[in-house]
Amino acid sequence: MAKPLVVVIPHEIGRAEARRRIDARLGQGRDLVQKAGLTMQDPVWDGDTLAFVVGAMGQTVSGTIAVEDESARVEVLLPRLLGIFSGKVRAVIAEKGGELLAA
Repeated sequence: MAKPLVVVIPHEIGRAEARRRIDARLGQGRDLVQKAGLTMQDPVWDGDTLAFVVGAMGQTVSGTIAVEDESARVEVLLPRLLGIFSGKVRAVIAEKGGELLAA
């Protein structure tokens, strides 16, 4: 199994507001995933950590978003086959996550 791809997105809005923003945009995220021809299982919150699973090119991509007071830590497990896209995935997570959590 490949190493997890980890992106830490700093924010200044506090844990509760960061979680609220992420939760409020889950539907929007699902729509984007589906428009890209991918599938997404229902994300599940466990405390302040959101677990998600996305289907891509016959592969399963799982991950978590751990919401903390001053950052959100996104961890994605890419199968080896999709590892070639890790740089692009990291850039998109950092950009879109930063926009979402900007004060």
